[in-house]
Amino acid sequence: MKERVKRIEGLIDEKKGLDILTYDLRGRGYYVDFVVVATTMADRHGQALLDYLKEKLKPAGEEFFRVDEGDDWIIIDLGDILVHLMSQEYRARYQIDTFLEELKGSRGR
Repeated sequence: MKERVKRIEGLIDEKKGLDILTYDLRGRGYYVDFVVVATTMADRHGQALLDYLKEKLKPAGEEFFRVDEGDDWIIIDLGDILVHLMSQEYRARYQIDTFLEELKGSRGR
């Protein structure tokens, strides 16, 4: 699992994703084990990151269960890993890092 997360982080970094943070939520009662969050530089950058992840991960057997695409926020569901590619504005507005830090500190039921 950690190898998959590290690979995703590396691929995002290769394509200049910014402020990449990973949250280990195992045992926290959340519906995924890991959440990777990265900041995009522009609308097209998010789409380019998504395309690159698909290009590199699908041949390796990674299944993209669902992808929700918006101009400022792309969510990729890989089953037990969730990836958020967000504009700087949306990342600040929705405070996803604060939410995930709080969730990380809580205990699962």
